[in-house]
Amino acid sequence: MTFETLRQAGKKALIPYIMAGDPCPDVTVDLMHKLVEHGADIIEVGLPFSDPMADGPIIAHAAERALAAGVSTRDALNMIAKFRQTNQTTPVLVMGYLNPVEIIGYDNFANLCADAGVDAILMVDLPPNEADGYAKSLTERTDHPMNQIFLLAPTTKSDRRVKVIENCSGFIYYVSLKGVTGSGALDVAAVREQVAKIKQQTTIPVCVGFGIRDGDSAKALGAVADGIIVGSELVKHFADCGHDEQKIQQAKAGLLNKMDELRKSLDELTSSTN
Repeated sequence: MTFETLRQAGKKALIPYIMAGDPCPDVTVDLMHKLVEHGADIIEVGLPFSDPMADGPIIAHAAERALAAGVSTRDALNMIAKFRQTNQTTPVLVMGYLNPVEIIGYDNFANLCADAGVDAILMVDLPPNEADGYAKSLTERTDHPMNQIFLLAPTTKSDRRVKVIENCSGFIYYVSLKGVTGSGALDVAAVREQVAKIKQQTTIPVCVGFGIRDGDSAKALGAVADGIIVGSELVKHFADCGHDEQKIQQAKAGLLNKMDELRKSLDELTSSTN
C-alpha cells in the first residue's frame, strides 16, 4: 500500500534506519516520530545484537551502546508499541539476527512483533531457501500479517535470487555494495543494472541501501529504485553523545538535518519528471 501510494504520487520511499535504544532508551520513540515529521515513509528499527555481522562499525557500536543501556529485543518491540499509540500508519520494519529470535522462539517473536504493530521483519542471517514456512506464517497471519524482507547483493547467486523473490514480500532490500553497512563507494551504473534485472523477475518494489551518504547519492539511487535505505549516515550522529542531554539534542538535530537533505533530493526527482 505504501509503495503504491508513493508510485501514484511519483515519489520514492525514504527509509531511515535507527538502532533501538541508541544512544539511550528514552530517545527512540520521540526520534521515530521526528523521522516521520522529516519525511520518513517507512522506519527501519535495529534490534540490538552483540555480533551484527552485516553491519559496519558505526551500527555495531550503536548496538553496543544500546546493549550497554540494557535494551533487549523485547524492549525494542515495546518502543515500537509505544510509537504505535499515536502513529498507526507509518510502516515499521525491524532488522535483526536469528540468535535472539531462536531464544525467544519463532512463533513467540512473531506474536510479539504483531502485538507491537511491526509491519515487516528482516533477519539478516535467515537463509531464504530455509524460510518458506516462516515467511508464509508471517504473511498469512489472520490477526496481523507481516512482510518478510530479504537482502539481495551484487554477489547473490541466481538460485538464491530466485528463493529471495519467492519468499520476499513488501520490498526487496538490494545491497548496493560488497561488504558491510557504511562501507565502500557507490557504482550507480552497476546498481542500475542489477535493479533492472531484479525488476524483470518480480513486481515487488526494490529499495537500495548501504553506502548512501548525502543528497546526491540518494538522488542517484532513488532514480533507479523504488526507495532508499539510510542507516550509518544517520546513526553516526550519536557516536559520541554518551548520556549528555545537550549532545543528544545536537545529534538529533544533525540527524534530522540529514533527513531533510535526503528528502529534498528524492523529491527533486519527482519535480524533474513533472
